[in-house]
Amino acid sequence: MGGVRWRRIASQIGRSVTVWAVATLTMLVLAGLLPDFRLRSADGDSATDIAVTAGLGAGAFGLLSALVWPLLVRLLLLVPALVLGLLVFFLNGALLLLALRLNPIESGTAAWETAVVVAAVMSAVASATGGALAVRDDDAYRRRLYRLAYRRRGSAPPVPATHGTVFLQLDGVGHDVLLHAVDRGLMPTVARWLGAGETRPPSHRLTSWHTDWSSQTGASQLGILHGSNHDVPAFRWYEKDRREVMVCNRPTSAVELQRRAARHTGHAGLLADDGASRGNLFSGGAGEQALVLSITARRRTRENRSRSGYFAYFSDPANAVRTALSFGAEVVREIAQSTRARWTEQFPRVSRGGLYPFVRAFATVVQRDVVVAAVMGDLLAGRTSVYADLVAYDEVAHHSGPASRDAEKVLKRLDRSLALIEHVAEHAPRPYRIVVLSDHGQSPGETFRARYGLTLGDLVRAGCGLPVPRRARRTHSGAEARAAVRAALHRPVEEGAEQYRPPRGSEPVVLASGNLGLVSFPDVPHRMTKEEIDARHPALLPTLANHPGIGFLLVRSERHGGVVLGAHGVEIPLDALDDAPGPLAAFGPYAADAVRRTHSFPHTADIMVNSFHDPATGEVHAFEEQIGSHGGLGGAQSRPFLLSPVALSPAVAGAAGPVGAEHVHRVLRRWLAESGDFARPTYPGQERAA
Repeated sequence: MGGVRWRRIASQIGRSVTVWAVATLTMLVLAGLLPDFRLRSADGDSATDIAVTAGLGAGAFGLLSALVWPLLVRLLLLVPALVLGLLVFFLNGALLLLALRLNPIESGTAAWETAVVVAAVMSAVASATGGALAVRDDDAYRRRLYRLAYRRRGSAPPVPATHGTVFLQLDGVGHDVLLHAVDRGLMPTVARWLGAGETRPPSHRLTSWHTDWSSQTGASQLGILHGSNHDVPAFRWYEKDRREVMVCNRPTSAVELQRRAARHTGHAGLLADDGASRGNLFSGGAGEQALVLSITARRRTRENRSRSGYFAYFSDPANAVRTALSFGAEVVREIAQSTRARWTEQFPRVSRGGLYPFVRAFATVVQRDVVVAAVMGDLLAGRTSVYADLVAYDEVAHHSGPASRDAEKVLKRLDRSLALIEHVAEHAPRPYRIVVLSDHGQSPGETFRARYGLTLGDLVRAGCGLPVPRRARRTHSGAEARAAVRAALHRPVEEGAEQYRPPRGSEPVVLASGNLGLVSFPDVPHRMTKEEIDARHPALLPTLANHPGIGFLLVRSERHGGVVLGAHGVEIPLDALDDAPGPLAAFGPYAADAVRRTHSFPHTADIMVNSFHDPATGEVHAFEEQIGSHGGLGGAQSRPFLLSPVALSPAVAGAAGPVGAEHVHRVLRRWLAESGDFARPTYPGQERAA
């Protein structure tokens, strides 16, 4: 036993000496290449003195990185993540300058900008060397992972031997997109789980599920994590009683939505029993949270730190440098890809300038790295359940298209993240089952504005007789809307005629959530009826319903309770949609129930507008500037997936998958209960079959 211990100590010393030697050699090479980095005094030094200077400098830099860096990161937890990523280089450079000043020989100097470069290179080289040596030594790798686990769990009770469950959400990846990626060899880890091209049986089964009408992360994740997405009609909507626009990814809105869901279900959420929530909009009731939007608007405490995941990751300077370098590379990659799209005249496309390259780099690099590291720590800490959201694909697909080469490259990197998490789970103190799922898909298509030359807001204003921008007036749609207004008001059809102006204060609030639009009149305290809208704006509903870019409308009716409106005067009561789906026929068999459910929400807009959908191509017209969109009905956006271990029961008994995010929540709760450490909830609605 003592011999094994001494061999481990010798191995650790050997690795440390090797890393130090490589760092020293790196410093010598950089001193020879960079004119502003000097390891000798002004009057010259011997080769021995230079080597000693490099060795002492590399050693001091390594010690400062290990001791001082974590303290600096903890002090900077309140700094925005994008700023922190940029500060990494400068902080690392400052540590190098300090290391040179502490050198007793006092012959090393470096310009500030050169110190930044040298520190970044040395950190990257030291990380690569240490990682390579540790990977070759399984015992060392395992001990390194367990140290991370002990730091994260602290003095927690012993880990049970039952299975834990990890839920990994690949944001925006549709069922068909996943299958296509597997067929093309882009996701070998998922392919292996499904048994694709192998003789051994699959370890996982793939099931599609159907979203609610609001096919977006806010509604889906709230339903999945908290069991209720009641009264979430879209990604953003106007609440007349509060005179406030709710936005799912706004911290204050997320807090309110989570509170409503908990009150509606009477349960804290999916992760309430020893769970961890990573990178999500909502906490799911988890006691361990990091990068969770719904807690950033509340006062942070020791038990409730939304940015603890940043500290856990960036406390290692090598992680910080590697992520910062990858961040910069991703910015360059996005600029190159968008430039290529313009030069080759790819169509459709949207603007990708401004801050978008940095937003994309944050989503595809920083968020991914921090969340994956947090999940690894949770596995090694033995937590019962973990739910993490990886948003990289969704962000890129919005601007490049869901089937683009740019998005496919992101899928490859996400697959490597799944493989890494699977590998770490093998070293966890308890067995784990990995469930991969998505919250929605994405539907391709030209934007509404690009196709018709005006926005949904322009069309609504024109239908109300309100002034619209000159570019919108000149379009065919704008001209038709103005003509319809004049005809409805029995005014002469003259181009120079004075424009009708509705009563002051009645201008509509028009909001877009992918290809779902919402129109509300804030001066009317209740949800307006079709009859009230026709009396005030007689041309509005016909203008919208007859537009070629709009599939159908939902409005409240005094006579029928609720009606779906389509082109050419089609008007179908909600109760008759099963027998006569009318314009909903193109949106699939679950559309009628989804529309009826949304109609029952207290904060459904006065007019709900769903864009046109082509069943043959799967295309929709987003009311936002996105060529890959989600938020309404139509196409792949409504068909996400569940990829679950075969050891768990099937999601549903039949061939069809779960319908609605609340149904998925009940399925996930059942799977947690099957692991043996989870009690079934008793909140209302749980008695329904999962």
